[in-house]
Parts: sequence; C-alpha cells; structure tokens
Amino acid sequence: MEEMEEASNQNPSATVTNRNLNDLPEELLLHILTCLPILESVQTSLISQKWRPLWSRVPSLNFLFELFPPYEPPLDTRQFFAEFIDRVLILRSNSPIHTFRLSFIYHGHYRSHVDSWVRSAITRLRTRELYLDFFIHKDFHNEETHNHRYDFPFSVLRNGCVAILGLTRCDLTLPAKMSTLRFYSIGSMFLNEVYLTDQAMRDLISGCPNLEALDLENCLAHHHMKICSTKLKRLALRYFYDSELKETILVDCPNLCSISFNCCAFDKFVLKNASSLVEFHVDILHKIDRSYRYWNKVVRLLGQAPNVKHLNVQNWWFKFLTSKDSFPKSFMIHNLNHLELRTGFTQYDLVGMAALLKLCPNLETMMLDFLFKIEEDETLSEEFSSKPVELSMPSLKQVTVTSYTGTEDEVNFMKMLSTQGVALEKIILVLGHVGAKSRLQMVLYRNASQSWKCYSPDLASTTLNYIDAELFKQGINWLIESCLVF
Repeated sequence: MEEMEEASNQNPSATVTNRNLNDLPEELLLHILTCLPILESVQTSLISQKWRPLWSRVPSLNFLFELFPPYEPPLDTRQFFAEFIDRVLILRSNSPIHTFRLSFIYHGHYRSHVDSWVRSAITRLRTRELYLDFFIHKDFHNEETHNHRYDFPFSVLRNGCVAILGLTRCDLTLPAKMSTLRFYSIGSMFLNEVYLTDQAMRDLISGCPNLEALDLENCLAHHHMKICSTKLKRLALRYFYDSELKETILVDCPNLCSISFNCCAFDKFVLKNASSLVEFHVDILHKIDRSYRYWNKVVRLLGQAPNVKHLNVQNWWFKFLTSKDSFPKSFMIHNLNHLELRTGFTQYDLVGMAALLKLCPNLETMMLDFLFKIEEDETLSEEFSSKPVELSMPSLKQVTVTSYTGTEDEVNFMKMLSTQGVALEKIILVLGHVGAKSRLQMVLYRNASQSWKCYSPDLASTTLNYIDAELFKQGINWLIESCLVF
C-alpha cells in the first residue's frame, strides 16, 4: 500500500484533482458568457467572487427582447427591459466591445432610452458591430406598434468605429452633405424595412467610401435606385415587390464580385461594368404568370457578366432559351465552373437543364436543390416531350442532389448521369425530404475500371459501406433496403 501511495505521489497524472469552472482561465470564461443572453450573463456574478466582475467585461452585448422574461401587462415587459439595459450600461466598464445587438419593440416613449443605448455602444464602448432590430417577429406587433419607427441618427457613427451596421425596421436620418462627411469605418451594411429614397441611397454610398458589402431587404420609398460604387464587392437585394411605379435599378460597381437577387420585382434591371462579377444568384417565386418575367430580366444580366464562375438559379431555362428574348445564339458562359440549380426531374425540367448545360462547356461541379413548384409544368410540344434528353457535360466531375427521395423521375435522371457524364467522377445523394431531421448521404464514384460503386459515409458499420451499385439503378429505396438487411 505504501509503495502504491509513493508511486501515486511521484506520478501527478495518477492523482485525481477536483476542478470546477473557477479553475478555467478568464479568457475562456468570457467566451462562455458571450454565448449567453445578457440577463443570464449578469446572473453569473452570483456564482463566486471570481465571476462577479466578469459579465461587465464580455466583448459582446446581446439585449434580446424575445428572450427577456415576460410580465403582465406586456407594456411592463418593455419598461422593465428598458430599465434593465439602462442599469447594465451604467455598470458596464468602458472596455471596448466587439458586438452590440439590440432587439426591441419600439415605441416613441422609449426614444431617449434607445438614443442613449446607441450612443453608448458607439462612442463609449466603441463597438465594431452594431445590430438594431425593431421588428423581431410579427407576433410581437399590433396596430399601435406599426405606427412607431425608430429614427436612427446616422451622424453619431462619425464618433465611433462601427465596421458592420445592421438596421431592421427603422428610418434613417442622414446628415446634410453626407458625401463630404465620410464614414470611413463602415465596410458592411444590412438594411431591412428601412425607408430609403433614391437620393438617400446615393448619399449613403458616397458617404461610406469603404463600403464593400451591402444587403438590402424589403426597403421602401425608392423609385429609380442607383447603386454606383468603385469599392463595393458584394450586393444582395431581397424582397422588392411589385409596384405600380415601375421601379428600376441600376448597378454600376466595377469591383463587384457577388450579386444576389431574391424575390426582386423591378420593372427594369441594368448592370454595368460587371467584368469582376464571379458569383450570380437569383431566386424568385416559381410562378409563371406572376414571377417569370422578373426572373427573365434578371437572368438576362448574365449577358453583361462574362466572367461568372458560380451561378445559383432555378430551372426556368426551357421557357427562357426557347423564347424570342433569350441570349444571342453565340452566347456562352465559358468561365462557369460551379452551378447550383433548383430543379425538379420531370421531362420539362430535364429539357431546361440540358439547354442550360449547353451554355456551360467548362462546368465542373453541379448541385441540384429542391424546387418548390406552385403550379404544374407547362405542356411540352411533341418534339420535346418524346425526344430523349441529352445532357452536355464534357467537363462535369461531380454532381450533388440534396433532396433525393427515389422517385421514378430521379432514378431515370441518375441513369442519364451515369451513362452520359463522360468526365463524371462522383455523384453525392443526400437522401430525404427538405427539412428532415436525419438525412443519409450516399456517394457513388467511378472506379479505375469505369464501373460505378456506392458507399455511405454516414453508415456506422464499415461492413455496410460498399454496396452493389446495380441496385441503385433499380431505385434508391431498394438500395437502402439492401443496406439494412446486408
């Protein structure tokens, strides 16, 4: 026994030490507190003497109204929430923070409170990222709250170092002569439900000369929007709905690398100086009579972007490429090497896919995502409905199908891929419907003898990894069944 004790004393690793959270370094404790809502972060000061001052030094402050304990009546919740923020900011040290995030159901009664919080975050705490959300969710609103919008004092940013600005459901008060003031620190901006006139848009861009990323969602009050910048690299436009004003948009940004149009219904789209553009994304409600004409206008912008390498789009290509206002016959997307296509696998879809692939001779990877169709496909003429589809894929090496359920159309498409893909090396199938909690991944690859083999990296047992690929051709349901009873 004495020898064992002596050996234990000589070998520290053999002893068992009782450690707890207090033994962790302060940097790690601060990181833990950053992941908590601010109310819970403050409550940790009761744990021990070491924890007492930590909450006041966390690098991020997240005041989220939706996570604050509710009171009755609901108006009291807002009052207690406002008072809580006041107290936290008074007790908070002046050490700079990285992020200040506020979600709140705004009312004019709280204008002085919000002004104080914003100024404190920008000028005293020197936050690098500022996010203000006065919407949260429709369930938090009633007729009264819809009539109250916070007026963000943009000029206060001159006294800080905010690099990323996010504003939801508020108004902008831009200073006079905005273009001469120069808000140099702002590099990224997200505006959602913000009133943004044409002049305000021009002033905002000219006043933020280092703005590289701009994300506009459901903004109002524009008519002829112009986004012109030599610095902007990423632009996203979301939820600009139909209007009787025949709204237009012009984008002239010679260094723009990425552009995204999501549910945009401008009457006219103009894209200039787009030689730097390499990523192009368009997603519009898939409804022929309502949305196709907007999709058509956006996709035609590809004619002004000769160097696109990454395209994300839905499959309306048969209708587009057989229409009178399509691309010139000589048009090709030569530089495209990655395609993300939202599509089905009916004959209509495959004819459209084939038409698109002909434009992309250097395509190397393709991801096929689920397309939610609101209406039935248009009727194909006899020429296209009975003619076998040929997919032009001279350079395509990998295809991923993200929502594979083993339908007859999908199985037929897999057969086409495996036989027509001369350069194809790998097919990845993510099995199951969109939103499923557990989704198995199957990988088909071409071996040295040019035959197809299949395995699943998700199967726990290595004895189930390799499966007879012939079963795959009979339908993925048979394949899965074979795996389970192997």
